[in-house]
Amino acid sequence: MAQAVTALFWLTALLLAAGLARRASLWRAGRAAPVRWSGLLAVPKRYLVDLHHVVARDPYIARTHVAVAGGAVASILLVAVNYGLALYNPLLNGFIHLAGGITVAGAFFVWLRRRNPPARLSGGPWDRLPYSLAGFGFGLVLVTASPASDVAFIALLPLTLGAGDLALGIGIGGPMKHAVAGLLHLAFHPRPDRFSGVRSTGLKPLALDQGEFGVAKPVDFTWNQLLEFDACVQCGKCEAACPAFAAGQPLNPKKLMQDLVVGLQGGSDAGYAGSPYPGRAIGEHQGGPHQPIIGGLIDPETLWSCTTCRACVQECPMLIEHVDAIIDLRRDQALVQGDLPGTAPDILANLRETATVGGYDTDTRYHWATDLTVRIAKPGEKIDLLLMAGESAFDLRAQRTLRALVRLLQAAKADFALLGPVETDCGDTARRLGDEATFQSLARQTIATLATLSFDRIVTADPHVMHSLKNEYPALGGHYQVLHHTTLLATLPLPLGKSPETRSVTYHDPCYLGRYNGETAAPRKLLGAIGIEIAEMTRSGLSSRCCGGGGGAPLTDIPGETRIPDLRMNDARATGAKVVAVGCPNCTAMLEGVVGDRPEVLDIAELLAQALEG
Repeated sequence: MAQAVTALFWLTALLLAAGLARRASLWRAGRAAPVRWSGLLAVPKRYLVDLHHVVARDPYIARTHVAVAGGAVASILLVAVNYGLALYNPLLNGFIHLAGGITVAGAFFVWLRRRNPPARLSGGPWDRLPYSLAGFGFGLVLVTASPASDVAFIALLPLTLGAGDLALGIGIGGPMKHAVAGLLHLAFHPRPDRFSGVRSTGLKPLALDQGEFGVAKPVDFTWNQLLEFDACVQCGKCEAACPAFAAGQPLNPKKLMQDLVVGLQGGSDAGYAGSPYPGRAIGEHQGGPHQPIIGGLIDPETLWSCTTCRACVQECPMLIEHVDAIIDLRRDQALVQGDLPGTAPDILANLRETATVGGYDTDTRYHWATDLTVRIAKPGEKIDLLLMAGESAFDLRAQRTLRALVRLLQAAKADFALLGPVETDCGDTARRLGDEATFQSLARQTIATLATLSFDRIVTADPHVMHSLKNEYPALGGHYQVLHHTTLLATLPLPLGKSPETRSVTYHDPCYLGRYNGETAAPRKLLGAIGIEIAEMTRSGLSSRCCGGGGGAPLTDIPGETRIPDLRMNDARATGAKVVAVGCPNCTAMLEGVVGDRPEVLDIAELLAQALEG
């Protein structure tokens, strides 16, 4: 019996090695990317801390995963030592018996979850997984309990079937593919800075002068992105978080990852056993490593439904970067194919011709401040704060927020100045739409403008402007300390009294302030300072639901069953609040566009200005 287990171990090891070699050959077809071997040493920390920090949000699955993964890994390592090396030590058999039992316990909880699974979970081969795990663990328990008995020989069957299913799954793309691909993904993550304690959310610039124009075919992705797609465990947490999917638009981040896996190995999406893209049938799309993705595996409408809110990335336990893949695909559509829907082409033309989204004369950008006696920044004059208004300066509604912000800065006696008519668009919209060339042009223009001025910090009421300048300009040589207006106001000596607002208030976290930049505390601190008690929405903080205004989505305007801002306003209505406090002009515009009886939408700066003493 012991020799039979040894033979089974080495046969399984060979199957595993062959499967891994096959997957590796598929990954290697991608473009080159840096190989940081030191990442292998970081895998235990990234697995036990970074990955499980996300998994722990669902305590049931966290405990189940500890039992299944811990038991299975311990079992494999112990079998490798005791049977792979032919030691046949009874004490080690006892530890294998224990590890196998833990695996069986974990498999039981997996089975319980799949008896009545959430709609986000994929079925098909994944429904077989608890039985494979149980067969593997239970077989080990019986074999090691009494190695010489007839029961041990019978137990070889479930052990062989379980071990075979798990090992073969690596190569053929079965459920256990994620185990090996996931660990390697942690080691060679496309964003290794995610594990350094900072929020890594800025897009990487294309080397346009070297012919980088985005992704058209699966092999155009970098090799570690292809590895990343293979790490998907099809848990569907991205699906449940996606605002476009909830609105019935043809996007499901989970299926997108699986379509890219299909493209990597070639075939159709007929074998996919999860939720489809809303309004799109399964089995009608196919592709291969060297075939165009858009129009073959993925419809264009799927690509343009994304709001780039990063809710999928925030919820993914495998730390997959869905938004990066979508932007890579958009870049090819914008830069090479020239194929963008809705009003996006007109907006990009405006940006190229006038450096404004609406095609405005930049001399009119600060007309809203002519009566506020605010100075304009000039070369040679040192200031502390440089106020950048962004595109909201041309919007009558957003100007109310900017005027309130100026009043607050004046009340705090802050040393500040407006950037003035030399301000141009920061390029955020162009970049999210995939037009990297226009983004880089606008960014360099802004960097050149800012280089003529002397200031310490930049403040803006637009999280999209803040994110671009703070997180994406450094790659192009622009390094600044950039603050959102709520972050700044929370540190200033404002003469605030109690808010005259007597209605109940809820707060909507903007995606580009919360998920992109981690700021959720300052807005709440400010509201609390004027006596407002927030009626929190179910989805708030880093789990906030998107308003639908990011990523150029209002411009591409892909239809769905409902509108994303309507869903968010329903979240607000559910709290009973009569006011929605916001901190982003895009959020203001999207939420105020909701028709019917709804709460009033007010920027935090407006609420604070109402509470200024005197």
